[in-house]
Amino acid sequence: MLVLVAPGQGAQTPGFLTPWLELPGAADRIAAWSDAIGLDLAHYGTKADADEIRDTAVAQPLLVAAGLLSAAALGEVSPGVVAGHSVGEFTAAALAGVVDDTTALRLVRTRGLAMAEAAAITRTGMSALLGGDPEVTVPHLEKLGLTPANVNGAGQIVAAGTIEQLAALEADKPEGVRRVVALQVAGAFHTHHMAPAVAKLDEAAKELSPAAPTTRYVSNKDGQVVADGAEIVARLVGQVANPVRWDLCMETFQELGAAALIEVCPGGTLTGIAKRAMKGVATVALKTPDDLDAARTLIAEHAAV
Repeated sequence: MLVLVAPGQGAQTPGFLTPWLELPGAADRIAAWSDAIGLDLAHYGTKADADEIRDTAVAQPLLVAAGLLSAAALGEVSPGVVAGHSVGEFTAAALAGVVDDTTALRLVRTRGLAMAEAAAITRTGMSALLGGDPEVTVPHLEKLGLTPANVNGAGQIVAAGTIEQLAALEADKPEGVRRVVALQVAGAFHTHHMAPAVAKLDEAAKELSPAAPTTRYVSNKDGQVVADGAEIVARLVGQVANPVRWDLCMETFQELGAAALIEVCPGGTLTGIAKRAMKGVATVALKTPDDLDAARTLIAEHAAV
């Protein structure tokens, strides 16, 4: 079985969209999406620097647009499962047919703006912990007032909280943690600090008429397969202020018989985790169009189940 996944914020790098815009029809598609959401995606994906694309209001729609563009470049794909990490869930929802591409981008534009506003209230951030045992790490984070905002599997946890709390973590690492690495994000996502954004996203989501997914959709909330479109949208809204359980998503992939995993652009993060946590599962990360042939070969070998 083939799993198709989409990365979250922090995966973006300056200029990463440039080679994708050379594909037939890609520039026109990006231009249409840009008009629909009032954001020049081509500019931010090709010319903007790291600080500009670190802006939550920019990064989120840029990542979803890149994911959808690269997935379309694969041609006909019938994955057994789709899922996304954090904002990548919006990419996955569109790939599963819950909402169309433009609706997903409009909703994620609202999400990004609302989360940027929430992040401006208090100076917050996120840091990845390298090494350590989750059973030791999580209580230690909670003692410092931090939230284990991403439980990614393979021993990787991302902590989120105020800048002062993250500084305290640097000075007082949990036993077994080798390093604490600050992430290129602009706030404490998936924590109570994002509560104001939930209300704004919920208001926007009320206007939608989501469809049932045409492909099995696995949720960040608890790693469960969700078959109702309205429930998927409700989870997308609530997930803004709640931890991402990517570890549980990967457990579900394996229970369903995953044999291969493709990560859409800008790929690399989730395939890296999968290589450590899902031994024996073949992976391809779509970083540039040069990766499309390897991905198509994997697709041909693993039909949907």
